[in-house]
Amino acid sequence: MIPRYLANFQLSSLPRIETDVVVIGAGIAGLYTAIKAAEHHRVLMITKKSLLDSNTRYAQGGIAAVISDEDSPEYHREDTLFAGAGLCSEEAVDILVHEGPQGVKSLMELGTQFDEENGELALTKEGAHSQRRILHAHGDATGAEIVRSLLEKAKQHPRIEMWNDHFVIDLVTEGGDCQGALVQKMDGSKLFVHAKATVLCTGGAGQLFRYTTNPDVATADGVAIAYRAGADIRDVEFIQFHPTALCYPGAPRFLISEAVRGEGAYLRNMKGERFMEKYHPQLELAPRDVVARAIVSEMEATKSTFVYLDITHESEDRIKHRFPTIYEFCLQFGLDLAADWIPVAPAAHYFMGGVKTDLSGETSVSRLFACGEVSSTGVHGANRLASNSLSEALVFGDRIAARIRDLDEPAFSAAECTEHRKEPPIQAVVEKRLKLQKVMLRNVGLKRSLEGLNKGIDELKRQLPIFGASLSKIEEYEFANMLTVSLLIAHAAVIREESRGAHYREDFPDRNDSVWRKHIILNRETGIREERMNDA
Repeated sequence: MIPRYLANFQLSSLPRIETDVVVIGAGIAGLYTAIKAAEHHRVLMITKKSLLDSNTRYAQGGIAAVISDEDSPEYHREDTLFAGAGLCSEEAVDILVHEGPQGVKSLMELGTQFDEENGELALTKEGAHSQRRILHAHGDATGAEIVRSLLEKAKQHPRIEMWNDHFVIDLVTEGGDCQGALVQKMDGSKLFVHAKATVLCTGGAGQLFRYTTNPDVATADGVAIAYRAGADIRDVEFIQFHPTALCYPGAPRFLISEAVRGEGAYLRNMKGERFMEKYHPQLELAPRDVVARAIVSEMEATKSTFVYLDITHESEDRIKHRFPTIYEFCLQFGLDLAADWIPVAPAAHYFMGGVKTDLSGETSVSRLFACGEVSSTGVHGANRLASNSLSEALVFGDRIAARIRDLDEPAFSAAECTEHRKEPPIQAVVEKRLKLQKVMLRNVGLKRSLEGLNKGIDELKRQLPIFGASLSKIEEYEFANMLTVSLLIAHAAVIREESRGAHYREDFPDRNDSVWRKHIILNRETGIREERMNDA
């Protein structure tokens, strides 16, 4: 059983900080939501490392929005629904495609500088998009540019306070309301932040897997603390593996952007053969789940650990201009993007499921909101369309700020935690973490089966005694969060007996709309339930 709180505390004895809005996390979702909320409220931003540690900063591909006269919200809607494989909320997608362009405009007003050609915004095309609608900055450094501009504004804002190196252990709730957060400082001391509204912007869960494009901070903290607080967790079986992460000795699993294939790169197996025609009519521009599984199939067939990405038929000048970050990174390891085939393999990339929200970003726990990758707004369905994630964060960050303006001031009740934990010796967490990552990769990865999933669950359950330990270090809290969400993912994957989007069951290889066009909801207090699409 997952406990309600990870740490013992007495709220009445803790230092108490008052603010209007507490934003947990520092990517595009956290920064943009904080800036919008600060128009009317005092905002406290909390991040467990630095404000530069987020998935946004590493986003290369860009941001999707209808800008061109040749494009339309209807085209963007169709592409998103198609990629989402029948599980998108049409209402949420409509909101995204119609409000996304205003979000981009707002980013530009806040100082983000997108690439231009001939005095107009430069638009590119990526996998599963029917139109050129992807905006970039500095070629392939879009995320870094967005973080730069938003961080600059947030730091200057008189109503935004920022805390680096503070870890949110849990949310404090009373009577179904979120009252704020229990926070631990670097020195181990704890405090209580009381707020009118709490916004989770904690990012994804890539670190649950041995190979990921995500930074070290992506340990699923937000989903875990929301689950312990009683929030609905939805569709966590859908985890997107990016098809093309660098796979080279001594190099990290660096993401080779979707945009490289969007600009004409080929995928080749170990024999040098292009192979995507065997798997999908859109070839290299097929949806990510299709491409990722095709790559794994080719790796298995040729007994290799990677395939090649080949863009050597494009000019060197064009490659350097369009992909400067990727070009320079590969060069560090002796790989020339303009002359060499680049070895790539799939890696865990994006978490489609998360904390279920309504169309204002509010969760099933009153006054608790979620934005960005930690959330499940209904936009992504079973498989996120490339470059929709940054747009989603803008659109729903704005909606969250608007909803918070309508909240009245909460009554304060000093909830207490009196659970007492024993203090057994804890095996080095770094070993536990590595073991968990290997279990998830082997049993809950790109290809799943009942046998493998049950084996994975059994192995994960052996780590449950950590919840009876007295936890005090950030890496211990992180591991507890990783274990919580790993079990949620594995259980949801067992329940969904079909293959859809990013969830693939070898024992149920077909999509089954008559039975499984529905969401799987997990709740710590009420258990597991299923919601058919017309009920969601």
